[in-house]
Order: sequence, then structure tokens, then C-alpha cells
Amino acid sequence: MNLEYFIAKRLIKGKEHKISISAPIIKIAIAAIAIGVIMMLIAIATGLGLKEKIREKVTAFNGHVQIYNYDNNNSEVSVVPVSIEQDFYPEFKTVDGIVHIQAVATKAGIIRTEETFEGIIAKGVGNDYNWAPFNEFLIEGTLPDYSGELNADVLISKIMANRLNLKVGDSFFTFFLRDDTTDKIPNQRKFTITGIYDSGFEEIDGLYIFTDIRHIQRMNKWTDTEVGNFEVFLNSFDDIDQKSNDIYGQTLSNLDTRTIKDKYHKIFEWIGLFDFNIALIIGIMIIVGGINMITALLVLILERTPMIGVLKALGMPNWDIRKVFLYNAAYLIGIGLFYGNLIGLGVIFIQEQFKVFKFPNPKEYYVEYIPVSIDLPIIVLLNIGVLLLCLLMLLIPSYIITKITPVKAIRFE
Repeated sequence: MNLEYFIAKRLIKGKEHKISISAPIIKIAIAAIAIGVIMMLIAIATGLGLKEKIREKVTAFNGHVQIYNYDNNNSEVSVVPVSIEQDFYPEFKTVDGIVHIQAVATKAGIIRTEETFEGIIAKGVGNDYNWAPFNEFLIEGTLPDYSGELNADVLISKIMANRLNLKVGDSFFTFFLRDDTTDKIPNQRKFTITGIYDSGFEEIDGLYIFTDIRHIQRMNKWTDTEVGNFEVFLNSFDDIDQKSNDIYGQTLSNLDTRTIKDKYHKIFEWIGLFDFNIALIIGIMIIVGGINMITALLVLILERTPMIGVLKALGMPNWDIRKVFLYNAAYLIGIGLFYGNLIGLGVIFIQEQFKVFKFPNPKEYYVEYIPVSIDLPIIVLLNIGVLLLCLLMLLIPSYIITKITPVKAIRFE
């Protein structure tokens, strides 16, 4: 039998433990650990959730990696076409981790109504386009269907519809400049709004409308096999840099690749700061919880000084006596972890299911409610880390036991 553990267990279960002068301090220490765990879980869940949500929204409009002609020079509009007759299209089989690839084309234009006008970028998409993310963005009407004959249906944003005073079912004229500068007469297209979306990204929503890619091909005088660029979707955002390099190595020499991290580097630099904020909160909470446990441990040692003297008189080594109190402290930390996880995960579950808490200014965070995301490995690592770090912090104050002499300790009152 582990003698140190046995003594610690008897101390914990003893009635005097619950009515001793140290009981309030112990409760405060347990509460500090629990509150710290709650704050850490919420910080991790909201930080990861917001990062994932922003990534999902940006990816919905661009894919994870874009393949385009070098001559386009990172332009927002398609200038030099790319042939769809590629080894990687319509399925990219030479690189693992790719779930979808789609062909698109973009062209700058102006929407003109009787009251006003608005500059836009028309994004032409085909029947291979992944509309799944837009089911969440769609607020009115339906998503367009470009699998059949060429039609005039378009999807526009709520911001653009409000600026132009348009609604589902309305038609409008859009003017596109010709690539041939000698012809000053612009291309004119009449579109009908089939749906209105709202992603929360003003810089994207206020710019893009979605139309049939065949309109772009005809205006640019491209063939049916020519598109502006390809958008590649990955099954994991964490591999985006490596997969971009792999994709680049599997394409022709006249093609280049670009990730959404490069295209929207300011947004990703901003959400990259979330990791620092999470680490800072975790560090502060562990320090606060550790200090409270140090206080509780010192009070326990002071309260059990006579017992320490008796154990020393019986020949028990200092380290074994220290282990008694470390076992006791680990038990208290475990109680704090239990209640902290119970309450913290409960709050996260409620937020995930019912979206109770919302941002006061959703435009600043691109989402209306506070998203949460957490998984089991993170929870386990967090709990193990808190337990180990707190116990390491308690090693130093437990050293005071070595300074207690048996004679004075036994006579201590």
C-alpha cells in the first residue's frame, strides 16, 4: 500500500477536514481552479470557433487554393483564360487531401438602375460550383441553377440589393467593358435576381454577384473550354501551405497557385492573434489558480504541523511527507477541474446549440453570434496541463515541510 496516499486519503475523508479553519480557504482555492478552467475552455472554444467560422466564409468564396494563369498577375478579374483540359480537372487525383475543384471566371462591371449605379465583379460559375456553404448565407429566394441552358439568373448580396433598391425577382442591366479597347461600346447584360445572400463580409458582399460562367466566356470571346481560374478545396485548412506547394508542382509551368491566406493576408494576420490571446488567458488563469492552491497548501501545512512532527519522529522522510500534501492538493485541483469542466462545457454546449451570446457589433467579427468549437484532445490536454503545472508550482512551497523540526512541531499549537 502507498502510505503517503493512504494518509492523504484519510485526511481528505476526515470530518475535521470539513470543519477546520482551512475549509473556507480550500473552497476558495477550488473555486479559483474551477473558474480558471471555465475561462480557459471558453477562451479556447470561442477563439477556435471564430477562426474556423471566418476561414469557412472566406473559403466559400475562393476555395483554399486558386490556380490561375501567370499573366493574370493576381488580378481580381480574369484576363488570360486557362483551359479546363487539364490532368487535374475535374478531379485532382495526384494530390491527397483535395475534396473538390471548380472552374470560375470573373469580370468587372457596373450595375445601372434608374436611381443609382454600383461597381461590381461578376463571378461566373458552372454546374461544378460548390453551393453548399451558401445554404447558410442565403436569406431570400433560391440559389441559381446553371446546369441547364444559359439563363439570366444571378445571386447578389443583401448589401448590394439595399444599395440598388432591388429585391428577389427584379431585373437590372449590367455593363461590362470589352477587352478590345478599340470598341468603346460596352457589353450589356440583363439579369434577374433569383436569390439574395448575406455572408457578413462587407468587402466581399459589396463586390460580388454570381452569374452563369457562360456569360463571361461569351463577353470575353472565350471558348467553352476556357475559364478564368480554378478554385481548390481541401479537407484541412492546416495543410494549406504544403498542399499549395504540392498543387503547384502538379500543374503546368504557365500556371501559378495562390492561397486564401495570401489573398486575404490582413484577415488571417488578425485571426492569427487569437492564438496569442488564448495563450495569454490560459497563462493568467493557471498562475491565479496556482497562487490560490499555494495559499491553501501553506494553510494545510500550518494546520497539520503537529502531524508532520509525529511523522518525522516516526522516521518518515521529508519527501514522503511532502507527497502526502501534494496528493491532498491534487485531489483539490481535481475537484476544481471537475466542476470547471462541467460548467464550462455546459456553457459551450448551450452556446453551440442555441447561440445565446451574440456580438454587439457583428460587422467587426464577420459573424452575428459568438461561434464555439472544441474537441476532446484539447480538453484532455488542457486538464492534464493545468494539473501538472499547478502541482509543479506547489513543489516549492511544500519544501517548507523540510524546515519543520519534530520537537517544535509536536508542541505546536
